[in-house]
Amino acid sequence: MRTAHPTRQPPSTPEGQPLLQVQDLRVNYGGIEALKGVSIEVRRGEVVALIGANGAGKTTTLRAIARLLQPRQGRVVFDGQDVASLGPEALVERGVSLVPEGRGVFPNLTVRENLELGAWNHRSPSIMAETFEDVVQLFPRLGERMKQDAGTLSGGEQQMLAIGRAVMARPALLLLDEPSLGIAPKLVMDIFRAIRAIAASGTTILVVEQNTRVALGSSQRAYVLRTGEVLRQGVSRELAQDPEIQKAYLGG
Repeated sequence: MRTAHPTRQPPSTPEGQPLLQVQDLRVNYGGIEALKGVSIEVRRGEVVALIGANGAGKTTTLRAIARLLQPRQGRVVFDGQDVASLGPEALVERGVSLVPEGRGVFPNLTVRENLELGAWNHRSPSIMAETFEDVVQLFPRLGERMKQDAGTLSGGEQQMLAIGRAVMARPALLLLDEPSLGIAPKLVMDIFRAIRAIAASGTTILVVEQNTRVALGSSQRAYVLRTGEVLRQGVSRELAQDPEIQKAYLGG
């Protein structure tokens, strides 16, 4: 797969420095405080996982970063700039793409049409052709189904399409919300192999994932959320060996 985001200037943040900084993020749903001061950072070139039980605030964190939710308090800094004033479309233009929980493909459009919609921010025929090639390399199943309506795909294939559509935008930062949810184990392994290939191409990734074993095995660092707060953080392989994490999230 080619280096990501060829149509825009690469991030000015040096390799190994924070590309994304989330500082004291607080989000309310009515009278309920869903996020209680979440602070995380994702360094350029990393895969970082957010893990935790249902209701921990993982999806809310991603939606606030993607500007789909308005935080009550806190800052989201991407590539050195506060993006609080940007809408979701402008954030995509800046280089951030979200693959939402539930995939969100357009069922009555073909696979090819779904992918083309992901490339709305760059319409160069040569770039689009190259990116289609990248997506097919990542997900050969999609290459076999380009003329098929997305609604006729299996759940795993729809997840591949949702990720492929996000890749079409050539993001600098890819946000993934529960990519393994409701998918057969074999396809989960295929999807996470593709995620690692996307990261190897130069795209920084923040992934929310309830399959803790897969999440920790596919990331460099991880944050553990519980009831809207960061409970633990650290190197993924070290967290995977931690007895408390094993007991709570790995069935140890």
